[in-house]
Amino acid sequence: MAAAVASSSALPFASLQPNSSAGLKNTIPLSPPTFCATLPRRIPPLSCSAASTSIEEDNGRRGRYADESIREEAARRDHALPANFHGFSAWYVPFGPSSDPNERYSLDDVVYRSSSGGLLDVRHDFSALAKFPGSYWRDLFDSRVGRTTWPYGSGVWSKKEFVLPEIDADHIVSLFEGNSNLFWAERLGREHLGGMPDLWVKHCGISHTGSFKDLGMTVLVSQVNRLRSKPFSRPIGGVGCASTGDTSAALSAYCAAANIPAIVFLPTDRISLAQLVQPIANGATVLSIDTDFDGCMRLIREVTAELPIYLANSLNSLRLEGQKTAAIEILQQFDWEVPDWVIVPGGNLGNIYAFYKGFSMCKELGLVDQMPRLVCAQAANANPLYLHYKSGWSDFKPVTAAETFASAIQIGDPVSIDRAVYAIQKTDGIVEEATEEELMDAMSLADRTGMFACPHTGVALAALFKLRESGVIGTNDRTVVVSTAHGLKFTQSKVDYHANDIADMVCRFANPPVKVKADFGSVMDVLRKKLVIKK
Repeated sequence: MAAAVASSSALPFASLQPNSSAGLKNTIPLSPPTFCATLPRRIPPLSCSAASTSIEEDNGRRGRYADESIREEAARRDHALPANFHGFSAWYVPFGPSSDPNERYSLDDVVYRSSSGGLLDVRHDFSALAKFPGSYWRDLFDSRVGRTTWPYGSGVWSKKEFVLPEIDADHIVSLFEGNSNLFWAERLGREHLGGMPDLWVKHCGISHTGSFKDLGMTVLVSQVNRLRSKPFSRPIGGVGCASTGDTSAALSAYCAAANIPAIVFLPTDRISLAQLVQPIANGATVLSIDTDFDGCMRLIREVTAELPIYLANSLNSLRLEGQKTAAIEILQQFDWEVPDWVIVPGGNLGNIYAFYKGFSMCKELGLVDQMPRLVCAQAANANPLYLHYKSGWSDFKPVTAAETFASAIQIGDPVSIDRAVYAIQKTDGIVEEATEEELMDAMSLADRTGMFACPHTGVALAALFKLRESGVIGTNDRTVVVSTAHGLKFTQSKVDYHANDIADMVCRFANPPVKVKADFGSVMDVLRKKLVIKK
């Protein structure tokens, strides 16, 4: 843990004087509810003393004029401060321990690969962040929960200093994503997993477009919004991605919010109808291409190399900065206690590394003192990481992904394979797989306990069942299953399962509707068979 700060005079804000707030009604400092919530509690704010008259008294809103939006309020607040007054910064570096330590790029550079062709990573100035102890950051992040102050009402931007510290609030594109539900899966753990009393589900699918991709897309589109405001010799004309459904939905929504053109490449007939209609509804240019995701990915790389289109796939490490906040949020929701296990579905494999980054950053900066073990769960029909893991990490071989109900992770040549390997190795993690029958049964059994899980969550749940059965995960281990999307985006798979309409699958937990004649006797006959009524 970073050393405690001895006194306020050692802090970078100590020399700041209260703002005169010239032009504001009654000429007062910024009111405490607005400004103090944006700074760590141990940092002296511009002014937190009570004022005899305040903007709040003038119009009933905290620190805001009656005709001022929350974005305009944030811009006024930011403009009252010196540029980069906090001293925090971040930049791109090549990913991996063997990378060139002297190679780095500004986040304003449009670059996706290192000079050697490898992946890039976003590195933060830990020396600046570590000037404040972990308790300082915990208090700050906790103070922002449940507020509407722009942009800190977002679960991502409430951790702005750990995400994109230098971006102006005025450039941020947010739909108040994050702050997703972490719920206790009591009945599933008690009845179906050997009496597990500490099983939890982090439902990242409860988000604006119905998946965890919103967490990363708010960061990427915000940075594009910033870049488009700058004079470039080659202006950014739009943002593009290849997608198995959820990435395109998130990109299209955030681009629409910022009035930025979105271009999405989708594999024909390989995503759900709900996933397809989302980018269409948000006004994106949708190209349905007769190939799989890997083929779409190759095409979008070629296109973005020729046209001024910014690449939005997880090859772009900016998205991972937003996705890592789900890990920080889990710690926050457990009152900064670390779970034993976190199980994440994996396809293109950026998310498992994002969770590693979030947990690792909190440990390094003293917010917590340990790391959870990570499990990456893959569909057996698209399992290159699992095969790599089972081979003892010998030479990685891509696979040709077969069709799977977990369509968003139907990827045979994942971009973030090296990132995923690193995350698993660093956390003494595990990779598990699930067959189609296993994932559908796990999903349906979880639904019987009150969930409405997507097939990808079914993959993670099936991995949990296997690891409990083998004794790897103990009865009392605090375990978090990450649900990456909402089940409402994948209803056809549930319809087919409960209709027993899936070839070569038993569908053990199918619950088809019972057709009954429209008379009282017939209805009562069915209910007597179905219900056990205690006398």
